[in-house]
Amino acid sequence: MDASGKVLGNFVDLFERAVYAAWVCFENGKVTSIDKSGPEQPGLPFLMPGFVDAHIHIESSMLTPYAFAKVALGHGTVATISDPHEIANVCGMEGVLYMIDNAKDAGLRFCFGAPSCVPATTFETAGDEINIEHIQALLSREDVLYLSEMMNYPGVLFKDPTVMEKIAMAKKFNKPVDGHAPGLTGEDAINYIKAGITTDHECFTLSEAQFKLQHGMKILIREGSAARNFDALHPLIDSHPDMIMFCSDDKHPDELLTGHINKLVSRAIALGYDLFDVLRCACVNPVFHYNMPVGLLRVGDAADFILVKDLVDFDVEATYIKGVVMYSEGTCRLPEKKHHAINRFESYTVEPKDFEIDGTDGNMKVINALDGQLITHCHTTNIKTSNGKIISDTTNDILKLVVVNRYQKSKPAIAFIRNMGIRSGAFASTVAHDSHNIIAVGTDDISLSKAVQSLMDSKGGLCVVGAADQLAEVLPLPLAGLMSLDSCKTVAEAYQKLDKQVKSMGCQLRAPFMTLSFMALLVIPELKLSDKGLFDGKNFQFVDLQ
Repeated sequence: MDASGKVLGNFVDLFERAVYAAWVCFENGKVTSIDKSGPEQPGLPFLMPGFVDAHIHIESSMLTPYAFAKVALGHGTVATISDPHEIANVCGMEGVLYMIDNAKDAGLRFCFGAPSCVPATTFETAGDEINIEHIQALLSREDVLYLSEMMNYPGVLFKDPTVMEKIAMAKKFNKPVDGHAPGLTGEDAINYIKAGITTDHECFTLSEAQFKLQHGMKILIREGSAARNFDALHPLIDSHPDMIMFCSDDKHPDELLTGHINKLVSRAIALGYDLFDVLRCACVNPVFHYNMPVGLLRVGDAADFILVKDLVDFDVEATYIKGVVMYSEGTCRLPEKKHHAINRFESYTVEPKDFEIDGTDGNMKVINALDGQLITHCHTTNIKTSNGKIISDTTNDILKLVVVNRYQKSKPAIAFIRNMGIRSGAFASTVAHDSHNIIAVGTDDISLSKAVQSLMDSKGGLCVVGAADQLAEVLPLPLAGLMSLDSCKTVAEAYQKLDKQVKSMGCQLRAPFMTLSFMALLVIPELKLSDKGLFDGKNFQFVDLQ
């Protein structure tokens, strides 16, 4: 519903780089005038464009878009660039259309992309695919704004015909192509950019980001629940304010409750960066880059704006979308809504013996997980065996990692991982990027089988088994095995309970479940595990455990 009215505040003019008292008047959802009434006035709230998350997978919040909006609007988020490739890997086009439909009446502007890599690779089993015909159908829609992250950068570099056709399709519709090329520099990065890739949110060093900026690529500074690159990349706000955006990529529900892009803005201001440069990154650059239908407080724009208490903490007093108050006085104005679930899941029985793996004395490759990073390192260690079977070595924090196909009955893939830290039991998830099979880590086969079976029975969710003789605790995620149908508060409380339990078992990772979910992400080096086996992400090939 459009609305008319006027609001008085200290107007933060991002284009004139000034702050002054003004009335913002709007009719039928559009700004009709901005009437300056004098210099900045103490006591008035600050009136400014809303924040934009320039790259996020809503599914990783474990919430529907509608439930996500009910919280994010309270943090001043007015729009997101949302890649629905998580649900697409499970449910294909049905999943993408579900997200678009669920978001329609959520107030917040969810701007979706056409998933470019579903499945992400041919080295794993996904639930469905998005082919070139699907991409054409999506890109032809006005509400689909871009081709989402092109993770298959080897396909770009070697000019794979299907990959190049997808990029050409985006160019045909005059829509940007998002990138995904962690660690890529030199001639390979230059050729990747020349192919038409416009952004990257995967830079984890300043030098990598600077190289890509030098060759025309825009950089998204990511601060999610697991991958956190703000500390490494924030100098770019000062050096390249017109080329930088802020994003979450993946955001768990407990962290969403405490803040969103507004927290990144506050951190940047605390570091001494120029207010208008920071807000350009947080509010303006994504709107221009993606041609988003989002107002920036200019006459004729949609009346999308926020009121904040100050320009330090950016605590939000009110959020307006098309002139309608969506959030004020601590309350989101969206009504409650019931959601339905779609899914793709083939349940079957697993037993402890399914997780046994033969081995002899010697060395084996181990995935070395890194806190706050999606990349891993390959570690080599001595094998620990019992009765001819390789087992976890809790003394040295070498634990068994398994990926189990959720779409068809299949033998589990087995590897080993360090830095998970648990000393007993197991934990598991059906949020396992990108194909979202069941991934679990544990100290013994009984606990592993119990955790995996619990997710088989619930057809998706998160699970913790404290020890082999204990019952499993499960957070069900009935929507594609990725999302709950409940509110953010309800999901956050259930998630925090499991998170606390995993940490009580010895895990010291900031976000254990989020980190676990990326151990199956084959397009991020160095060593990962799919349902088909141990995978070398540098050379894009399977490798032997021993």
